[in-house]
Formats: sequence, structure tokens, C-alpha cells
Amino acid sequence: MDPSNLNIRNKRAYFEYEIIEKLEAGIMLLGSEIKSIRSGKASIVEGYCYYDHQDQLWLKNVHVAEYKFGSHFFNHAPLRERKLLLHKRELKKWQEKCRDPGVSVVPLKVYINKKGLAKVEVALARGKKTHDKRESLKEKDSKRIMDRAMKGGI
Repeated sequence: MDPSNLNIRNKRAYFEYEIIEKLEAGIMLLGSEIKSIRSGKASIVEGYCYYDHQDQLWLKNVHVAEYKFGSHFFNHAPLRERKLLLHKRELKKWQEKCRDPGVSVVPLKVYINKKGLAKVEVALARGKKTHDKRESLKEKDSKRIMDRAMKGGI
């Protein structure tokens, strides 16, 4: 898979959460993890972020498949926690915002930038209520119908 086309998305986050603010973060990976990500073998659908007692942001529950050409000794655990790399002022600003009830940090996508580094787009998000989710589905359906009508499919 071409690294420039790599784009692992968390589509469920847009349905489950109202996105308040986005930020690009580096991710601390092992050698076998970056090779798996470059081949597109990762999933961030169940992932979330949390702050530890040292005010560092960690990515948890993100599945990066074991590298198939790695040996038993030099491979990684698929669901291990990974540290996100941000500036101190960004960490403190977001930590203050996370203290509000219902606000959390979720990963939106993992991609490889122009320099060849793995980056994670994280978002400050507030959980949607059930009626908001229904509205999102209605908007999505109406947009699909309008697009189909514009193409001449109906």
C-alpha cells in the first residue's frame, strides 16, 4: 500500500460524538508497528485517549496488527498503549477542557505525513444524545437522496 494514500479513519467517532476541536499529534511507535501501519493493518474504531498522572496523553485500545515478517521476539502487542506527542501548552489546554462533563479526546484518523512520520488526528469531542444521532442519520439519508437526484438516478 502506498504510504501517501494511507488514511485509517474512525467513521464511528463522527456519529457518536460532536467534534469541538481537532489537533494533529505524533505517536510513539515501535519499528514493527510503523511497518504494520504503513501496510494499512490498523484499526482505531474502538480507540480513545486519556491523561495519566504525569499529564501525558495516551492512546488506548487501538489495534495495530502484528507485522507478518517480524519474528516472535521483535514484534509488538497489538493492543498496547501508545503515547501521543504534543507540546506542553497543548496538553494543558486540552486537559482543562476535558474536565468539563461529557468531554473526551478521541482519535479520528491515522495517516503518514509528507516526511514519512505517523500522525494521529485527535479531537476534543462531546458525546451525542440519541435524538442527535437520529438527526445525523436523517441528514445523511437526505444528502444521499439529493446526490442521487443530481446525478439523474431517480
